Amino acid sequence: MTDASPSADPSRRPTVTDSLTEVLAYYDSWLAFNQRYQRVPGIQVAVYAGDAIAFSAAYGSADVENGVPLTEQHLFRIASHSKTFTATAVLQLVEQGRLRLDDKVEQHVTEIVGTPLGQRTVRELLAHAGGVTRDGLDADWWQLATSFPDRDQLLEVLRRESSAVIPENDRFKYSNIGYGLLGLVIEAASGTPYNTYVQTAIVDKLGLAGLGPELDPARLTEYAAGYSSLAYADTRVPIEHIDTRALASATGFFGNARDLVTYFSAHLPGDDRLLTDKSKREMQHPLWITGSDDKARYGLGLAVTKVGDREVFGHGGGYPGHITRTLVDPEKRIVVSALTNAIDGPASQLAEGIFRLLDLADSKERGDAADLSRFTGRFANLWGLTDFVQLGGRLYATDPTGGNPAEEPQELEADGDTLRVTGGNGYGSYGESYRFTFDANGAVELVHGSSGLSLHPIDKFGLPERVTVAR
Repeated sequence: MTDASPSADPSRRPTVTDSLTEVLAYYDSWLAFNQRYQRVPGIQVAVYAGDAIAFSAAYGSADVENGVPLTEQHLFRIASHSKTFTATAVLQLVEQGRLRLDDKVEQHVTEIVGTPLGQRTVRELLAHAGGVTRDGLDADWWQLATSFPDRDQLLEVLRRESSAVIPENDRFKYSNIGYGLLGLVIEAASGTPYNTYVQTAIVDKLGLAGLGPELDPARLTEYAAGYSSLAYADTRVPIEHIDTRALASATGFFGNARDLVTYFSAHLPGDDRLLTDKSKREMQHPLWITGSDDKARYGLGLAVTKVGDREVFGHGGGYPGHITRTLVDPEKRIVVSALTNAIDGPASQLAEGIFRLLDLADSKERGDAADLSRFTGRFANLWGLTDFVQLGGRLYATDPTGGNPAEEPQELEADGDTLRVTGGNGYGSYGESYRFTFDANGAVELVHGSSGLSLHPIDKFGLPERVTVAR
């Protein structure tokens, strides 16, 4: 499924490569498998490449109890993705001369003049370097035990001396309260309510009907239901959608994957629909180390990290019942958004999966063996699953149950109706062969595995009530 969007320079418009086409074909299968295998109610994913939506799909349920299948149009609460919209709005206002990144926030939010947080700068808050309390002393709105704070309640938190937890620029310290304050700064600098400003200056400017800054009661039937975790119970229960009020600038946005990747495509180099390249470079510049190594960093409203050796930026979102993730490779101009409607949904793993597969496809010179597709598919035996995948014009055997779909693949070389193992680790029957039996229509009937164990096409594999010795 494709959907054109503006290209910065048509003369250098990227194309969807053969390797990407192969990767997307398997990615679709891998996502569908993970929705079932990881017992996620629903997964929605889109990929932007070649200056258009190159892939969009949905798996599972939007509403389990009422049997509503998830579609590409269903809306998710994308939570902290909101911070990217807030940062974009701030940089727009900087470009317009309405504020400066080094302004103290009390210059714009006069209700907190003279307080410790009033002395923090816009830049410090954008980078989570203001030392601000994450959510305040009582944040059980994240469990729906109370409502999210309104403007007056947020100002009350901001005025507390205890909300300045550590000195500014001491370290990275994530703060939803800090981004709530940035929403107030945007209101003051623009003279417009936060929700109105970002809707007009960002969402409407891109013409995206599947994005918005806050829960829209008129569209409740379009939202995918959110669900609790399996960590503390055997079954999931639905979680009601609620308004995030004064914290919309930190966590209020909703969206679908198609519109989300289109929004992030406006942050690619050469695209001036929202910001100049100068402002985008400032947002994407890695400032603070956020994890135990130096791979994970944070810029201004954007997380910057690596997937393998690939440098990417983006953001995640955690809302009661929805976990989401977007990653952008600015060099290859690829964007992926993975949205899940479970509070323990594996969104990061699913988003990273496409880059893992692309790295495998591009790890060697492209193969040129013909008619490899007849070997591809998912096969099972008592011990589990093996996927035969065509990537980069080569064949690999992979395990779809792992978190990384390209981890320790077996490279295979075709010879007639056999696939010889020519790569992988020493436990993978190196030098031995998978022997395929095809029916009269060319479909695989059986695979005699390289380890001597037979494999059956997944749609023909089943177990009896009890596995016993064949007699």
